[in-house]
Amino acid sequence: MAIAKKTVTVLIADDQTLFREGIKDLLEDEKGINVIGEASNGPEVVAMAKKLKPDVILMDIKLPQMDGVSATRIIRKECPNTNVLILSGFEDEAHVTEAIQAGANGYLSKMLPASELVHALKTFNSEGVMIPQPIMGKLIQGLRQMGTPGYENAPDSLTATEIKVMALLGKGNSNKEIAAALDCSVKTVKNHLNSIFQKLSVNNRTEAVVRAIEKGLISPDDSL
Repeated sequence: MAIAKKTVTVLIADDQTLFREGIKDLLEDEKGINVIGEASNGPEVVAMAKKLKPDVILMDIKLPQMDGVSATRIIRKECPNTNVLILSGFEDEAHVTEAIQAGANGYLSKMLPASELVHALKTFNSEGVMIPQPIMGKLIQGLRQMGTPGYENAPDSLTATEIKVMALLGKGNSNKEIAAALDCSVKTVKNHLNSIFQKLSVNNRTEAVVRAIEKGLISPDDSL
């Protein structure tokens, strides 16, 4: 018997009413996606995230009263089960880097075709990352330019198993899926990730994937 796929609940945060409504209309026609709210500024999206607890927030960076990066930082701390996908017109190194360091799970361009946005939401795994390769390159460059503490000196001494974990993580696999692929427990996968974070001097899964790619430990093709 087939297991029904979980409906992805989405909160849209953008100060442009026409853009919000356009995204909402697009997503409401899709099975498996449920838009449960809209926010037009930073404080509003933070409050709605706490109240509604969506699976995913499509977050613009340039929000009034509180920018999207600051809102992302609060939401990822106070609502850890809510994932933030930045949907922005800014694709420069500084904006991408700042968003990922704030805890965003992914960064998508507003120029993305509608079909690709829908596909991204349907395939995004809450424990994976969503950074297209062109933006991944800018993120790596941005981290270099900003001189992230420990970035250049992070050791390359990941074990063979840890590199396999990173490759699977880059493909968007959850801890449970990684455990199944490696024939180990979820707890073991978490232990591997903690070791990887420490070795690569990173704080989250997205930064770990970026740094592993930059150091040649995994291929960019391993990332979303």
